[in-house]
Amino acid sequence: MTVVEVLLLSVLEGLTEFLPVSSTGHLLLTETALGIEKTAFVKSFTIAIQLGAIAAVLLRHGKRFFVEPAVLTRVAVAFVPTALLGFVFYKIIKEVLLDSPELILWSLGIGGAILILFEWLHGEKPNATEGIAAMPYWQAGVIGVFQALAMVPGVSRSAATVVGGLTLGLKRRTLVEFSFLLAVPTMAAATGYDLLKTAGTFTSDELGLLLLGFAGALVTALLAMELFLQLVKNYTLAGFGWYRIVAALIFWRMLQ
Repeated sequence: MTVVEVLLLSVLEGLTEFLPVSSTGHLLLTETALGIEKTAFVKSFTIAIQLGAIAAVLLRHGKRFFVEPAVLTRVAVAFVPTALLGFVFYKIIKEVLLDSPELILWSLGIGGAILILFEWLHGEKPNATEGIAAMPYWQAGVIGVFQALAMVPGVSRSAATVVGGLTLGLKRRTLVEFSFLLAVPTMAAATGYDLLKTAGTFTSDELGLLLLGFAGALVTALLAMELFLQLVKNYTLAGFGWYRIVAALIFWRMLQ
């Protein structure tokens, strides 16, 4: 990987991590379109670059973990399903799912159609529950199960959690904030587990590229988080659904 490619991918990661469009899907398809060889380092880079997004959450919302115990416990409950399933299916995810552009394209497109149909048929109810602390623990657990669907590249972690929570009768903005916080243990665990297995094989140059990717993702993720919150105030997720379909078609054409 070149420095330019790392900067491009880090900006892409930061901009898409918290939007319901699948950052991992965008990264993998972009890597394929650029002809970047899927080496062990590149696969780990695609996972580890999420550390920048984690840092962005901690900078903007991290204090909530310490001053709001009700938020922390609900995040912990929601994290459990993903942690268990991610550990069990880690090898399949990294060696099979991450190597399938076709799967990602279908996930992007079908996921977009689901967002459009969901907002049309269901959306946010007028009496939806507001506030993470008001969320029952069983609902937090169910949202965690929905988040686990995002282990399939192209599904989108934020889209899965928001749709799952809307189905349970929670407010969209509450779910977006919960998705931000839930990203911390989820991405930290995924990145930490992968680096534990692979970091010893990286060269000093590769470690430098990881640090550069971290910095780029951090800066752009800070901007994307605020953008998503503002969009959620005024719009539904249907627009992101249309974007996903168009993106899938564009990537499909690029990969021909």
